Amino acid sequence: MAAYTATVTVRLKRGVLDPEAETTQRALERLGFELNDLRSADRFELDMRADDAAAAESRAAEMADRLLANPTIHDYEIEVTEAPS
Repeated sequence: MAAYTATVTVRLKRGVLDPEAETTQRALERLGFELNDLRSADRFELDMRADDAAAAESRAAEMADRLLANPTIHDYEIEVTEAPS
């Protein structure tokens, strides 16, 4: 088994109200930054041991499906990297 880090990024689906992002976008625009859109996201870094990267990604997806994300309102992405030895 090797050590992996699975990074799960969870964000609201497009069209779902994101008050944190709206507030941040307005503040940035008041500071002079022009934006077309801004969305907030949560990022989880999961350190684990697995047989291979595919197994680590599968475990991370199960965690996202069961707890980290609500499939009704969230999308998520998973990136798996091998941890340095």
